[in-house]
Parts: sequence; structure tokens; C-alpha cells
Amino acid sequence: MPTIFTKIVNQEIPCHKIAENDKYLAFLDITPLAEGHTLVIPKQEIDYIFDLEDELLAGLMLFAKEVAKKLEKAIPCKKIGISVIGLEVPHAHVHLIPLNSMNDINFSRPKNNPSQKELAETAQKIREIQ
Repeated sequence: MPTIFTKIVNQEIPCHKIAENDKYLAFLDITPLAEGHTLVIPKQEIDYIFDLEDELLAGLMLFAKEVAKKLEKAIPCKKIGISVIGLEVPHAHVHLIPLNSMNDINFSRPKNNPSQKELAETAQKIREIQ
């Protein structure tokens, strides 16, 4: 059974896309820790990030770096934090989170609940960065 991320890749479920190429996809987390919280995934469904072939893993990190640079320009923050947890969805993914404090990347705190309109506006703001 395909994961929710595979369904997003296959456009069976909509997302607020930030960037995409033939191997990777970046989209906003719908329950973010901070504005701009983005998920970066390989399109190939592989559960555990360290099961990715070296080339795919390296490409994922380089793609995440490109996305992080856009996030940094679009969302006021000190840095972009990166986290790989991999327990909630069995599809390798990286969280990119705009940070102003250490608490901004604390996954045990309550998540934000932005409207679809707010998510669309944030995604547009990030996509507009060159």
C-alpha cells in the first residue's frame, strides 16, 4: 500500500509544493512547527533514509540544501534546521524548519494549524525566491 507521500508524488493527494525535479519533491508540512516547515522526499518510496542508495541520499541532501536556501530568504529566521525522524510516515523524508530558537525544532510541542490559504501563501512566497 502506497504511503501518503507516494500518494502526494502521484498527485492523488494535493500538497503545497515548494520545489520538484524528477527524483525529489519538497512540500509544506500541513501541521508545521514553524511557518515554512517543509518536507523533502525522494519520489522513490523507501522507508528508512539510510536504506537509500548513496547517490539518491546525496541527491536528497543537495536538493534539501537548495530548498533550505529559498526558505532562508523567504521566511525570517536565523537558520534552517534539519531533522530526520522517519517514524511517522514509512517514506524517507527530511524536515526543514526555519529556526529562531532551539525550541522551534522541538517535535514534542504543539504543532501549528495554518489554514489552506495560509499554506498556499507561504508556498507561493517560497517558490518566488530565485
